[in-house]
Amino acid sequence: MRRDAAGLAALLGGMGVLHFAAPRPFDGIVPRSLPGSPRTWTYLSGAAELAVAAAVAHPRTRRAGGLAAAALFVAVFPANVKMAMDSRHASPVRRAVAFGRLPLQAPLIVWALRATR
Repeated sequence: MRRDAAGLAALLGGMGVLHFAAPRPFDGIVPRSLPGSPRTWTYLSGAAELAVAAAVAHPRTRRAGGLAAAALFVAVFPANVKMAMDSRHASPVRRAVAFGRLPLQAPLIVWALRATR
C-alpha cells in the first residue's frame, strides 16, 4: 500500500475507533442544529471513518475512499468550528488547539485527494 494511503487509512481508522472507545469528547462537538442525540452522530461519524479507512486501504476502492475521505473532512468541519467557538473562554492552550484544528482541514482534504491517485 502506498505510504500516503496507508497513513490516511491509519488516521481515519484510529479516529473511527476513538469515536466508539471514548465518545464523550466527540459528543460535545456535535453541532446543536443536528437532529437527534449527539451520541448517535458520534457513532455514525465513527462508523463512516472506519468505512472510509477500509476503502482507502484497499487498492480497488482507494479512489472512491479518498474522495469519501475528502467529503468526510468537509462534513466534519462544522464540528471543528463548534469546538473552536466553545473554547473561546477556555485556557490559551485549549483555545489554540481548537482554533488550530480549523486550518488543518485543508491539508487533510489535499491528503485525501492525493490518496486517490
